[in-house]
Amino acid sequence: MHDVGLAAWFGGSLMGAVGLNGAASLADDPKERLSLSSAGWARWAPVQVTAIVVHGIGGVGLILGNKTRLAGQPEARHNTVIKSVVTGLAAAASLYAGVLGAQIWRHSDEGGDGATEPTEGASTALASAQTQQRIVQWVIPALTGVLVILGAQQGEQQRPAAGLLHSIGLR
Repeated sequence: MHDVGLAAWFGGSLMGAVGLNGAASLADDPKERLSLSSAGWARWAPVQVTAIVVHGIGGVGLILGNKTRLAGQPEARHNTVIKSVVTGLAAAASLYAGVLGAQIWRHSDEGGDGATEPTEGASTALASAQTQQRIVQWVIPALTGVLVILGAQQGEQQRPAAGLLHSIGLR
């Protein structure tokens, strides 16, 4: 659950920023650019929320299942704390992106140069939401990508050689 939820969260956010927003920016009508992007993100939102919840449930299960190892292995414990903080930041960024997306959709009749690029005459509310979304859309795959790396690192810490390599300064 932990890994599948994270994979969907990471992959969906990256595909949305690159594929969905990029493709929507190719629409001829500036109003259609925002409508298409907003509609796509609205369809993705329930899947993303499910992915985040599934990842969280799986993470809690892993912590409970590995509590003995976490108690005796400081590296795994530190990794788990860092993963928890990064997960919280990624969830907060995802929630904030959803709020910004709703604002963009409410103003989609104004149109845009792209999903996250306001037109010259855009209202302050739309321009602000798009400008912030331009950043947040990349924060989510960056943070979830860090979680993928930390998960791989934690998996390596379970290998018998991990303790030996750490003791000689190679980890």
